[in-house]
Amino acid sequence: MLRRLYDWVLHWAETPYSTWALFLLALAESSFFPIPPDVLLIALAVAKPGKALTYAGVCALGSVLGGCIGYLIGYAFMAGLGQRIVEWYGFSDQVAYIGTLFQQYDAWAVGIAGFTPIPYKVFTIAAGMFHINFAVFVIVSLVSRSARFFLVAGLIRVFGPSIRAFIDRYFDILAITFVVLLVLGFVVIRYVL
Repeated sequence: MLRRLYDWVLHWAETPYSTWALFLLALAESSFFPIPPDVLLIALAVAKPGKALTYAGVCALGSVLGGCIGYLIGYAFMAGLGQRIVEWYGFSDQVAYIGTLFQQYDAWAVGIAGFTPIPYKVFTIAAGMFHINFAVFVIVSLVSRSARFFLVAGLIRVFGPSIRAFIDRYFDILAITFVVLLVLGFVVIRYVL
């Protein structure tokens, strides 16, 4: 089923509605859809490297708005719709753990999920469920999702289509490395400088 969804998502790159499809995919993925928008973003950016950064902006905007929908689901509808989404993905135990992360790290938990391959949708719903400050949620989501999508688009724009295979193969490792470096940077700023 996931492979068919993946192929369906990629087919939008061949249509005149590709930019709208990217926006809607990013919006849906942030609250309920299983295929990440990176798939379509990469296909579009490879096809038109000159528009790669525009596509990243569209993707980031859709993703943050979708994150707000996920937040609303968690905030207002967790007992019904939100719980069903979480159970459908089998993430009930993870949501309880995420509550602990939010208590400990607050916005950092959203930021890390927004940038890495961790399912962002679970964090958007949980952020609403645990009543994380909405303004902080939006700002952190905007920064982390933009960083993720602009990094991918920027690499494609600079290195061209050949970077696609590298990104596809090593995205998880690259994302985790970036988060580790980001956290180390804040540790250095806080304790060394």
